[in-house]
Amino acid sequence: MASVSRQGPPAAGPNTAATAPSGARRALRLAGDALLTAVAPLVAMAVLAALGLWAAGASDLPDGAFPHVVAAVVLIAAGGSVDVSGQAGDLAGTDAELTALPLSVTLVGALVAGALFLRPLRRRAVAGGGELLARAALTAVLWLIALGVLCALARHTFSVAPPDSPVDIIGGLLDATPTVGFRADTGLSLLYGLLWLLAVLLIALLVSRAAALPAALLRFQEAVRPAASAMLLLLLAYVVIGLVAGVVTAAVKGHPAETFAVLLLGLPNVVWIALGLGIGASWEGRVEGPFGLPMPQALDAVLRGEGGNTLDVASLAQQDGRAWWLIPLAAVLLTAAAFVMAARSAPATRLWQHAVRFGAAFALTMLAVVPLTRITARLGLSVLGVIEIDEIGGEVLLRPHLWQAVGLALLWGLVTGLLGGLLASRTRHHGAVPTASAARPDGGGGAHRRTTGDR
Repeated sequence: MASVSRQGPPAAGPNTAATAPSGARRALRLAGDALLTAVAPLVAMAVLAALGLWAAGASDLPDGAFPHVVAAVVLIAAGGSVDVSGQAGDLAGTDAELTALPLSVTLVGALVAGALFLRPLRRRAVAGGGELLARAALTAVLWLIALGVLCALARHTFSVAPPDSPVDIIGGLLDATPTVGFRADTGLSLLYGLLWLLAVLLIALLVSRAAALPAALLRFQEAVRPAASAMLLLLLAYVVIGLVAGVVTAAVKGHPAETFAVLLLGLPNVVWIALGLGIGASWEGRVEGPFGLPMPQALDAVLRGEGGNTLDVASLAQQDGRAWWLIPLAAVLLTAAAFVMAARSAPATRLWQHAVRFGAAFALTMLAVVPLTRITARLGLSVLGVIEIDEIGGEVLLRPHLWQAVGLALLWGLVTGLLGGLLASRTRHHGAVPTASAARPDGGGGAHRRTTGDR
């Protein structure tokens, strides 16, 4: 008679006991990566903004305004919105407005955030879509919390009249001492700040050559990543050149504090305008009053005129003849970027594909970058609505011709993309020649030898 054995539940083994701790470690690692990606960029941005504002003299602002101004600059650089307002008592009126991006601070934050987000994804063939979404979602939640703290700090009001100045004396007599205040728009700051972070993470995935992607997206990386990374190299090349030129200017011509203030706060604002000017793009603007553009003197001089002026390479060359060098500089750097893109592309990529991809990438880059160079700054004070006090009033406007820049970028991209692809193909022809077996579609050559492991 056959015996029937009763089988109980499986005993817990070492693998079962290790599953929960392993999952907990992964969750903690994911949370730590997200926290670092959310907080470290803001810390780097705050340090850079503080140094730039200190060089610009903002540490002397009254009523302990400096840390609040730093918080406002970081918030603006991260896509947030800060409202500027003025007060001057019952007998006076004020007009205050500020729209400008401190792109040096923005760039540093974007580079740090992108690098930290990609760090766990490097040296892997494929990353799950769920993993990427989880990393991005947790980072976004922590990012929004950090932005909320910045919104609470980015508010202050202080006097803009120098002590014992006519404005201060008149303001004291009429109870109309001018003050300027700023306050973060929390709702818009959280919304735009979230969009800024998601855009940075997306761009980081596009430009990285080593970060893993979900399997469904792998077929797109050959057409997108070489062009995207070439655009990043182009923009960073202009920043490096501008940084070197700024340091030399500070050492040779003096005024190091003002020069370093521009470098630490608005270097990309200057050099990316130089890129646009080099391909023939133009800006409209004007400068009125005692304060001017936080940019080189030649740019400020072009825009100081009745009714404003057009900023292009010709008008800039009237102030500084070296401006004509922006054209060959753009040609050389664009061709070099196109060569890098073609060299990183598959050898089978056709020449016209290099041209189209580079042209489209450069046009999209200018579409994204050129609007960031817009500046609107206005401060006015009037007594009884009639008497304008010019001592603290002024206006700075700089607005790009966007679609002109995009169209020119497309044309330049097509030409330099073609040239860069041609140079890359000639370089390959002078390099190693693929063997007949490597050229076969199946990658094989000759007889296939089976090993014992193939059975």
